[in-house]
Amino acid sequence: MAALRVLVCEDSRTYAAALHRTLEYDGDIEVLAVCSTAEEAIAALPRVEPDLVTMDVELPGMNGLKAVGEIMSSWPVPILVLSAHVGHGGDNTAVALAAGALDALAKDDLDLRDPAGTAAAAFRHRIRVLGQARVIRHPLARLAARPGSRVDGRHASVVGVCASLGGPRLLMFLLKALPADYPIPVLIVQHMAVGFTEGLARWLDQDAEIPVRLAEAGTPAAGPGAWLAPDGAHLTLTGTGRLALDRDTVAGRHRPSGDVLLDGIAAAAGRTGVGVVLSGIGNDGAAGAAAIQSSGGLAIAQDEESSAVFGMPKAAIDLGVDVVLSPSRIAACLLGLQPQPFPGASR
Repeated sequence: MAALRVLVCEDSRTYAAALHRTLEYDGDIEVLAVCSTAEEAIAALPRVEPDLVTMDVELPGMNGLKAVGEIMSSWPVPILVLSAHVGHGGDNTAVALAAGALDALAKDDLDLRDPAGTAAAAFRHRIRVLGQARVIRHPLARLAARPGSRVDGRHASVVGVCASLGGPRLLMFLLKALPADYPIPVLIVQHMAVGFTEGLARWLDQDAEIPVRLAEAGTPAAGPGAWLAPDGAHLTLTGTGRLALDRDTVAGRHRPSGDVLLDGIAAAAGRTGVGVVLSGIGNDGAAGAAAIQSSGGLAIAQDEESSAVFGMPKAAIDLGVDVVLSPSRIAACLLGLQPQPFPGASR
C-alpha cells in the first residue's frame, strides 16, 4: 500500500522537524516537502501532489487562512489547520474551515515529544483518515441553492443537526439558506477540537441571517435562532422545550454527541422533531436519527457525493432515515417545513 503523501507548511523549523518525525514514525506516511511560507507551499503542490497538507495559521507573508482558500481554488486537497491560538483565535480557524480546511487542531494539544506514544498514534490515525477524504474545488460552489425536493407540509417544532469533518462549511451553507425570521429552532452538534467552537459560533452568527449562539442551559428552544453545543457538553432538550447541557454522561466517543441531541429531540418532540446527519467520521448521529424516525419525525442524511467523509451519513442510512439529500436539497427541505409549537411548551 502506497504511503500517504503529506506537505507540511510551518515556519518554525523546530516544530516542523518534530511534526515530520511524528508523522513518519510508522513508515506509512511520507512527508514529501516542508515549506516555511504559504507561497512556497502553493508553488510546490503541482510538483509534490500531496494527499494532505498541514497548514500553520500564522505565517510570514500570506497567512494560512488565505492560503487555504488559494489551495482549495487551485489544487483541492485535504487540509489540516494547526493553530497556536484558541479562544478568540478560534475565529481565524473557523474562517479556515469555511474556506475548505477539513479539520483544525491546537498545537498545544499535540504532544510531538514522543512519536511512539498514544497521543502521537492517535494523531497519525487522524491524518490517515483526513488523507482519504474527498474534497471539491471552491467548497461551496456545488452547494449553490437550486430547486430541490421539499418535504412540504411536514410540521416541525425543532431541527437537530450533527456534523464532524467537513461540517462547518455545510453548516454555514444551511444557516445562510434560512431567512432571518425562520421560525423553527436549530440545534447543532459539530465535532471540533476544544477551544474552537466559540469561534465557530461567532463566525456563523456573523454571516447567517438568523442569530447563532452557544447553547446555554434553560434557554427556550424557540425560533428564530440556532444554538451550538459548547465544548465538552451534550446538548439536549427538556420536556418543556428548553435547552439542557450535560457535562457528565459518557455516550460514545464524543461529548457533545449527535446521538444524545437527536435522541433528546425524538423523546421531547416526537412527530415534530427533525434530525439531520452531515459529513463525518464514524457513526455518531445514526442511532439518534433512527430514534427520530421511529418517533414519527423526519430523519435526513447527507448524500455520499457531497460528503467529505461519508461515515456518519452512511451509518444513519444503514439504520434508517426518511430521505438522503444533497446540501441544497436539505436546505430546501428545511425551508419547506411548517412550524409547529413544541409539544410540551405549554406545560
